[in-house]
Amino acid sequence: MTTMTAIEKALSMLWATGARSATVYLTERLTVRATRVGKPDRRARQENVRLTIGRPNYAARAFIRLATRAGETFPIRKVQLTGART
Repeated sequence: MTTMTAIEKALSMLWATGARSATVYLTERLTVRATRVGKPDRRARQENVRLTIGRPNYAARAFIRLATRAGETFPIRKVQLTGART
């Protein structure tokens, strides 16, 4: 999976589900994360999204450790979503 397809996958899952953050794990040392910026507002006509490409943070490293112990192969197919939107 290329970086561009990972970006598209993260953004589409973020908008489709309404989650706060969507993370795609490409390798053990490379992640793509799309995060909503600001508080959710139903009246908003636009949304700001922060895109992070690079080394995983502390929580992502813990998830990667658990995934490798479980026998998952990289890239991990499922997008990890956090923070359900109300």
